[in-house]
Amino acid sequence: MNGRLYLCATPIGNLEDITLRVLRTLKEVDLIAAEDTRHSRALLAHFDIHTPMTSYHEHNKYEKAEQLIRKMQDGTQIALITDAGTPAISDPGEVLAAACYEAGIPVTSLPGPCACITGLTMSGLPARRFAFEAFLPPDKKERRRILEELKKETRTIVLYEAPHHLADTLQELYESLGDRRMALCRELTKKYEEGIRMTLREAADYYQKEEPRGEFVLVIEGQNVKEAEEEKQAAFAEQPLREHLQTYLDQGLDRKEAMRCVAKDRGCSRREIYQALLSEEEE
Repeated sequence: MNGRLYLCATPIGNLEDITLRVLRTLKEVDLIAAEDTRHSRALLAHFDIHTPMTSYHEHNKYEKAEQLIRKMQDGTQIALITDAGTPAISDPGEVLAAACYEAGIPVTSLPGPCACITGLTMSGLPARRFAFEAFLPPDKKERRRILEELKKETRTIVLYEAPHHLADTLQELYESLGDRRMALCRELTKKYEEGIRMTLREAADYYQKEEPRGEFVLVIEGQNVKEAEEEKQAAFAEQPLREHLQTYLDQGLDRKEAMRCVAKDRGCSRREIYQALLSEEEE
């Protein structure tokens, strides 16, 4: 029989957040794949867990995944842990989980701590719909593309950032997204945990003067839905009316339905579109 992969969430700070199920699983499996075995050794020692470990991290995630897959095909039960939080969330664990499915190996996720959800829930910002972006990409071109997408995002945005990049990232976010409400959540579940509500401009100004300490989760409100709709309508209004209409006619819609779609895009009635087209014809 094949083994199984257990994605085990570990504390992001406070060790009391580990679940009883994770503790039992880490003791019962044959092997623990850890992002940093030295870091995880301290965690396992605290809970008197002596299961053998092997490293699985960003720099060996593909070749090591193949080795771990072969072990599970031979019946080995493997638990995957990251340095902190839930494996596969902004983590190379997603590669191993995908490889398991391709190989027909069962995957089980043991829920627990996750900085993204912890920061979101304590932010006081809308949490029903959110966009998790993790760390912004270091590549400048890719970073600009992502920021342009986030500018139009109406859901609450959740980002991670390290202290030594925080000031520059906040300034970049302010320049790209404009001034929005946000929460800076740092040192989550630890002794000096802090959640601060301010605006992007205030945060950018504050950390130009103050030294950031700890790992940060940035929770930023999305673009106002009304503003987003107005921007979209304004963009359509700049397009020649007949060209706009022709776009829908080319998709196979009849004239009546095409005018309805144009009216919706421009935030007006179908009758107004009809009258505008008539006026153009008369001219």
